[in-house]
Amino acid sequence: MSPQVVMRRFPRSSPYWPVVTHPLLRRLLPGLAVSALGDGMALVAVTWLALQLAPSEQHGTWVAIAVAAYTLPSAAGALLFGRLLRGRHGAQLAGWDAILRAAALAAIPVAYAFGTLSIGLYVALLAVSSLLHSWGSAGRYTMIAELLPQRHHLPANAVLTTITELATIVGPPLAGILISWGGAATVIAIDAATFAVLAATYRFAMPRIGRADPIEAGASRAAGFSVIRRDRTRLGLLALTFGFFFCFGPVLVALPIHVTEDLHGSATMLSAYYTAFGIGAVIGGLAVGYLRRWSLWPTLIGIVLGFGTAMLPLGLAAPTVLALTSFAVAGLTWGPYMSISLALFQRTTTTALLPQVLAANGAVTVLSVPLGTMLGGPLVATLGARETLLLSATTTLALGLIAACLTALQRRLKAEHTDHRD
Repeated sequence: MSPQVVMRRFPRSSPYWPVVTHPLLRRLLPGLAVSALGDGMALVAVTWLALQLAPSEQHGTWVAIAVAAYTLPSAAGALLFGRLLRGRHGAQLAGWDAILRAAALAAIPVAYAFGTLSIGLYVALLAVSSLLHSWGSAGRYTMIAELLPQRHHLPANAVLTTITELATIVGPPLAGILISWGGAATVIAIDAATFAVLAATYRFAMPRIGRADPIEAGASRAAGFSVIRRDRTRLGLLALTFGFFFCFGPVLVALPIHVTEDLHGSATMLSAYYTAFGIGAVIGGLAVGYLRRWSLWPTLIGIVLGFGTAMLPLGLAAPTVLALTSFAVAGLTWGPYMSISLALFQRTTTTALLPQVLAANGAVTVLSVPLGTMLGGPLVATLGARETLLLSATTTLALGLIAACLTALQRRLKAEHTDHRD
């Protein structure tokens, strides 16, 4: 096929065309993009306002608490609200999360303007804002399963995750500009406004519907975890995701110290590493739509192995150019992981149970990176920054090899069982 014919057929031949032209999704995507940009700006604003409010001798402690408060309570919310939210449609869950985020975050600049915002109240409002976040994320990807046929799930997941990755690249520098103009509280007010826009988008772009298909009346708060535990594929996927993200956690501690102390680099060099990773993740995320005919489970294992391999040069004291390039390749392999893992859950779970399953997955995911990051501090202090990066890479490789061996063993046992029955 000639390049001219390919160009004439593009973008209709793209796997993303059915997603961006869907009559409901195309109304939601602008609101999702605006909200993601607000969250990207909040990455800087949350820590900056914590620095302003906390006592100078406790800056580090309160910044860590504020960052944790903006994410970790969603894990508790996945359990606390299981009975209340079971059986709800995806758009409802995502809309309620956006409403809570908008209200709790809007209270922060209001309290700041009246001079009543203490560091304790600030952390409490951040924690309240994140309580439904696991359910909101589950709602978005459940909505994909409700609206689109299975062949379009992977590119649709990729659209949502790529929007988030792009926001983490654009949002922080934009936040820096806005903070210098109006302060961190102003940026958080903007973030709240973006969630209000998203909530309105869910309210008016989606049809008003009640509960999804009914599920057991006696379902527990941990029903999502129970569903995962009963299926080997889902349980293995949850374990692989936790291990993969946990192994990445120490990198967030080790890399800045490696750049500043081992390489004697500047903040510009550190930002170059993060930018290279982010660009790679966006490219990898966009490539996901073209992998929809691949077998998803082996692809996930390949991603884990590829990520561990790409991280090796950072731990082996490779030249800076090679280390930057390998970190970009690590981002390239990282980008598709979440879209593919969510597609596996979508394929193996009914839409009635999918919100609870994805909320449980989100609760584990949101804990894995912080737990790995907490481990990173003692590892760097004991081993050193470069050695911690090497340990993270080799542990990730070991995780991928274990997953590959277990998968091969399971297939072999299944084949022998089939032969025995025949």
